[in-house]
Amino acid sequence: MANDTATKLLARVKQRREGLGLTQEAFAEKAGLGYKYYQHVEAGRRRDLRLSTIEKLAQACELKLWELMEVDAPPPLVAEADTSAYGAKPARRSAKKAR
Repeated sequence: MANDTATKLLARVKQRREGLGLTQEAFAEKAGLGYKYYQHVEAGRRRDLRLSTIEKLAQACELKLWELMEVDAPPPLVAEADTSAYGAKPARRSAKKAR
């Protein structure tokens, strides 16, 4: 992958992971990747990814491969989904005090 494309792709994966409310560990599990391996991927220390790995990342992002690879497009919105099986962080909701 070209350096600029790889950087954009990995930023997109991270943004999507955070949007889903998943930790790196939970996302790696969902993608079927080792936790340490995924940490290296997200940090950019692993840039030569196989197509099968990118497909796993797309699936964990709940995107089709072409949607993930469209790095110059705005990221798709994250629909609220039940991700509790993957150790998702609960959504933070601000409670307004009644007066």
